Amino acid sequence: MRVTIITLFPEMFEGFLNTSIIGRSIARGLIQVDFVQIRDFCHDKYKHWDDTPFGGGPGMVMKCQPALDALNSVRTENSYTVLTSASGHPYTQKKAHQLSEKDHLILFCGHYEGVDERIAEKMDESISIGDYVLTGGELPAMVIVDSITRLLKGSIADDSTGDESYENGLLEYPQYTQPSVYEGEEVPPVLISGDHEKIRIWKLKESLKKTRLIRPDLFAQHDFTKEELKLMEEINDEEDDD
Repeated sequence: MRVTIITLFPEMFEGFLNTSIIGRSIARGLIQVDFVQIRDFCHDKYKHWDDTPFGGGPGMVMKCQPALDALNSVRTENSYTVLTSASGHPYTQKKAHQLSEKDHLILFCGHYEGVDERIAEKMDESISIGDYVLTGGELPAMVIVDSITRLLKGSIADDSTGDESYENGLLEYPQYTQPSVYEGEEVPPVLISGDHEKIRIWKLKESLKKTRLIRPDLFAQHDFTKEELKLMEEINDEEDDD
């Protein structure tokens, strides 16, 4: 898979691309990441890539000429283009899976007060990583690269992602490791019982409880299995008894 990042600040990615799973995946040839510097496509000697918005308003807006020239320099028929923007569609695990299947993903890093709308119109889609505003789109681009890289076959163990939060529409169950008792707090006995079926049910039950408590929005739209509905009845009965 190839990812091209169009940005004003490629230096921000240096440490990110050389560490942990990302660095190993690049070294193994699972993913290739390259950059396009927007300033290289500015025609004036001062490399002005932004300007004041028509109609007035605070801040500066990214100009369409250098931005679109940069995009067109690398875009092909097989490219899929994404603008990182606070006003984009919410980023989800489902979207991460979709993007990880692209042959060539282009991530365009928006900046400051925004981009000329003619830039956004040339993208396949705009993505937001949360309901907040960042200085620029470089951090969202890192988030997207990280989330899709770990989904590529060979980047991590095949069984490492199946139970993670959002993979089945629920948050991940609580996890514990050694010691089994720390400052008087014990690991749930079922986890060290050796009974794999009871452990599986406990994990699913805890995922249901955690999702309902922390992410009621996810819980409300979850497509429950018959087993999950039965477990929810047990959870409700237990809470009534308390």
